Amino acid sequence: MPNPAYDLHIHSCLSPCGDDEMTPANIAGMAAVKELGLIAVTDHNSCKNCGAVMRIAEEYGVLAVPGMELTTSEEVHVVCLFEDLEAAMDFDGYVYSRLPDIRNQEKIFGKQQIMNEDEKVTGIVDKLLINATSIGFDDVFDLVEERGGVMIPAHLDKSTTSLLSNLGFIPPDARFTTAELKNFGNLHRLAKEHPYLEKCRILSNSDAHYLQDIHEPEHTIYVESLTRRAVIRALKQEMPHIV
Repeated sequence: MPNPAYDLHIHSCLSPCGDDEMTPANIAGMAAVKELGLIAVTDHNSCKNCGAVMRIAEEYGVLAVPGMELTTSEEVHVVCLFEDLEAAMDFDGYVYSRLPDIRNQEKIFGKQQIMNEDEKVTGIVDKLLINATSIGFDDVFDLVEERGGVMIPAHLDKSTTSLLSNLGFIPPDARFTTAELKNFGNLHRLAKEHPYLEKCRILSNSDAHYLQDIHEPEHTIYVESLTRRAVIRALKQEMPHIV
């Protein structure tokens, strides 16, 4: 059974804070060089570079899952992953409609570039993507689930923009089955403080904004087959299993 090395939280040059070298081709190429089998590009509040990454990654023998790092109204970051690009782009359109109508200023925040497989810019996103949407954390599960995806509260051990830093607790009606840490060394403490995490699959991703920060093949995940459907199914399972 497949047990690919993964990095499921990577930003491309579509995120204004992402380096200009984080093109779809460079990300897929670096993942292949680092011998990762599974990646996801999760730009801030957008999925518009996922298609190019998926197509190039396939040529390198790397499975790319379409995704997004959503910013909720509480400014909590949530990684949202989907089985297919159509569902991801449907979510993309919904999220964009819930962003405030504040235009990006490239000289201040950075470029928001949509790119194709040939390293060509095919467009830019007008609204500033790093703003909080009007989507509440409690609404994310259903919005993602109805599109066949999975939500993953991002970097729980970070001092800003995480569920624990911004809310201070895990909501009693929470339904997520996978959570993300930057550092596995924080798991024991956080699980003791928040027993809900004991039934979650815990991932550690890079949250890379620069090519060199994409993870080395140090963390693996067990899936029944190396397909997007199997990855999403695994992430939806309730299991106290550290991958």
